[in-house]
Amino acid sequence: MRILLIEDDPMFGDSLTEALGDAGMSVDWLRDGPDGELAIAAGGHALILLDLGLPRISGLDLLRSLRKSGNTTPLLVITARDGTADRVDGLDLGADDYLVKPFEISELLARIRAVVRRQRGHAVSILGNGQVQIDLASHEATAEGATVVLPAREFALLQALLERPGTLFSRTQIEDRIYAWGEEVESNAVDVLIHSIRKKLGKAVIRNVRGAGWMVEGRDR
Repeated sequence: MRILLIEDDPMFGDSLTEALGDAGMSVDWLRDGPDGELAIAAGGHALILLDLGLPRISGLDLLRSLRKSGNTTPLLVITARDGTADRVDGLDLGADDYLVKPFEISELLARIRAVVRRQRGHAVSILGNGQVQIDLASHEATAEGATVVLPAREFALLQALLERPGTLFSRTQIEDRIYAWGEEVESNAVDVLIHSIRKKLGKAVIRNVRGAGWMVEGRDR
């Protein structure tokens, strides 16, 4: 999952980026309102983590502009402001959740999963197409009766495909969903990840369309 983090505190942003990376997420981290606004307009993120106390454009103004434009990307406010009025303002302006610093990373991850589930209409942290399923909380993948825990990057790739079963993804589209800006990506990185997933879960789990890309089947049993 690719996350946009808009946070001006360098120590907090650095530790959060590292923690989210350890949980298998790719993080694009920006440090002020205008840069965050440009990144939001560019799109491509599954979720936005937004601090309120940003330089130049406040988090609330950024949130207001985001929702006014019709952008429905899931957004979770992370802030030191713990007053009731701040919570009400954030939620009324369209935040999907509001988390007060300091917090445990386990709680943030649970809230991220909950926000993404609600946005996709799922009641539990399971994605599947009848052939393979993954558990967003445990990083377990199950196919043909076998269950394995996938490494972070493999899990992120399979999750990206299962979020849109039946949709063909090019190499560039997959890279955009599982790597953050500035990450060095080997030319065969996607092929290596898919080979490893197939080795663990069976070749039929991910279908290759030669010269075009990869997909998981769209049927849901």
